[in-house]
Amino acid sequence: MTRDRRRDDTRGSVTALRGNFVAATGRHRYGWGRVNGHHTLGKRMQITEPSRQIDVVHATDVLVVGSGPGGLAAALAAARAGVEVTLVERFGCFGGNITTVGVEGFAWYRHEQTVEANGIGREFEERAKAMGAAVPESQSLSYELDSEGFKIVADHLVQEAGIYPMLHRMFVAPIVEGDRITGIITESKAGREAILAKVVVDATGDADVATRAGAPVVHPPREELQAASVMFHLAGVDKARFMEDVRANPQTYADWSTGEWTVETDGKEDAMFSPFLKKPFETARKAGVIPADLTTIAGTWGALHDSGEMTYMNLVHLGNCDGTDPNDLTHFEMEGRRQAMLAIEALRQFAPGCEGVRLRNFGMTLGVRDTRKIDAVYNMTETDVRQQGRFEDSIGIYPEFIDGYGILILPTTGRYMHIPYRSMLPKTVKGLLVAGRATGGDRVAHAATRNMACCAVSGQGAGIAAAQAVKTSVALDAVDLTAIQAELTRQGVRYT
Repeated sequence: MTRDRRRDDTRGSVTALRGNFVAATGRHRYGWGRVNGHHTLGKRMQITEPSRQIDVVHATDVLVVGSGPGGLAAALAAARAGVEVTLVERFGCFGGNITTVGVEGFAWYRHEQTVEANGIGREFEERAKAMGAAVPESQSLSYELDSEGFKIVADHLVQEAGIYPMLHRMFVAPIVEGDRITGIITESKAGREAILAKVVVDATGDADVATRAGAPVVHPPREELQAASVMFHLAGVDKARFMEDVRANPQTYADWSTGEWTVETDGKEDAMFSPFLKKPFETARKAGVIPADLTTIAGTWGALHDSGEMTYMNLVHLGNCDGTDPNDLTHFEMEGRRQAMLAIEALRQFAPGCEGVRLRNFGMTLGVRDTRKIDAVYNMTETDVRQQGRFEDSIGIYPEFIDGYGILILPTTGRYMHIPYRSMLPKTVKGLLVAGRATGGDRVAHAATRNMACCAVSGQGAGIAAAQAVKTSVALDAVDLTAIQAELTRQGVRYT
């Protein structure tokens, strides 16, 4: 996800549904009570699940769990490095945030002097362009990926690389022998199935595999997490009238620092154009269309097509949402859709060219920016991402782009940092790498490394390292870094 916002606590009665229900229900320790008309338990009960034999349905060299930008890049890189690869995904398509959430601005940070790793992340854009699944992005020199079209792009990439695809399978448990992970158990319409692997790459975004395998993780309280978002796309916009208003009332990144949030920049961003929308929602609050206390509806639009479609509407920001808590996810999926419809009505009434606008679609799932991070062999720091960190074990570079926790710094001057291999190595668990937004680092480092293009960088490095470990039969913490970097070069990645 992109563009962090300060958070709005709209959970309401969900608070009463957490933890011990006795206070809410007044019932005895195992008694059924009711909260807002719904059955709850006075105290968490336990059952004993019968032991079972689980069929091993597949074995592979490298198993990647999760197919977002990090997982997809990891699977492609490992396969191209010459090992057998299996890619497990809980939804019915690959692409993660791009496809299931609808985050189409893959590299919206890119400007003339931006220096990047290229590699598979750049290939996502180029392949989408070639397949008619990308359009020029509104505030940068990048291309915005079509969330629906990229499903086809990802299918082609997976099939061409010879990756074994396993969609519609939810990871539920690791298979651990001693201190080594040797596979995972999934749940699906087929029940529970076991998949064995020589190396596992956790690209779940939430460090699900690492956490359940016993690796130490950092999990901030929900009030410290970046806001989640519900992404949606619109149809029925009069492009000419809308863009006329944009030109007459241009918005900049300085305009982000209004109302409920303040954004720290380094100054150079302040006068740059941003596709930012706030005036219609301010007017709507004054008119009573949006409740006066709902002050976090504002944000950016993505691409505006000649057909009247306006995509990648990043307007709804949901604070105090822990993406690892299903109660939170349930509430905020519904609350986010409610707020999105308020935003759409505000656009209809108060945004020129949007009088006939209508909802085209929501993302398939809530967009989560921030949950668990592993405690890695090396945890990246704020200094690393602000001061061009350099590492001998670099597996790729990433431009000086920080977006989160009230900070926005765009890479317009050629500055960049290294991504160290050690930040993907969890402590205590062998045979496991973590790619994507759950790599090790402090909160400001996470505001950089969580971004999708950086997830692709870490994913490609993880995939190559996993392949190297398999081919040489060595532990992940002992792989030949020179060989990894040579393969990175062969795959078109800049790492220095």
